[in-house]
Amino acid sequence: MTLHVLINKFYAQIFKIWRRKRFDLFIHVIKPQPGQRLIDVGGDPDFWSRQPPMLRSIDTLNIHPYVWNEQNFPEHHIRALMGDGCEIQFPDRSYDIAYSNSVIEHVGDWPRQQAFAREIRRVGKSVWVQTPAFGCPVEPHYLAPFVHWLPKNVQRKIVRRLTPWGLLQKPSKSEIEVMVETTRLLKKHEMQQLFPDCEIRVEHLLGIFPKSYIAIRKSR
Repeated sequence: MTLHVLINKFYAQIFKIWRRKRFDLFIHVIKPQPGQRLIDVGGDPDFWSRQPPMLRSIDTLNIHPYVWNEQNFPEHHIRALMGDGCEIQFPDRSYDIAYSNSVIEHVGDWPRQQAFAREIRRVGKSVWVQTPAFGCPVEPHYLAPFVHWLPKNVQRKIVRRLTPWGLLQKPSKSEIEVMVETTRLLKKHEMQQLFPDCEIRVEHLLGIFPKSYIAIRKSR
């Protein structure tokens, strides 16, 4: 087994554990009910198909088409929709739960992030939005320390050969450009600005560093 494969398996297992713990927290805090509707902005239908059926319906919304046959999991009632999370084409409070996991850091610049947060808060009665923390020394997309604290022109030069992401994925120059330009990690005070009516919970790495932030609003 090559070193690349070992590294990939290690990170996959770590992230799987973190995702499981976070989803358990979501179930505990938001308490989704069988009669409720959920929208997952930027989400993956396959993720929800791996969970026990728990909601009346689940809509995943992405800017690119997603190959999905909802008839394969009829008891889950999952649809894959196309749309921009910064301009959701549904009325206010259309969904009981508006959910998003590790997406808002990829929508673009600060005005786009503001639009994304505003739309999530508008369409959902309850809100759950998670994003990696800028203050964590390990950048979760590149799987390397300190990269996100460097200027973008430096990031472009080093991510291909000096990060596990670059070594494993072997991205092209254009793919590196897209990653650098469309990844903007948030600070806690920015999350508070984006979600003023939400509680901001902090997940920690090693009990010290902020690993990610979760904006939570429970419907009354």
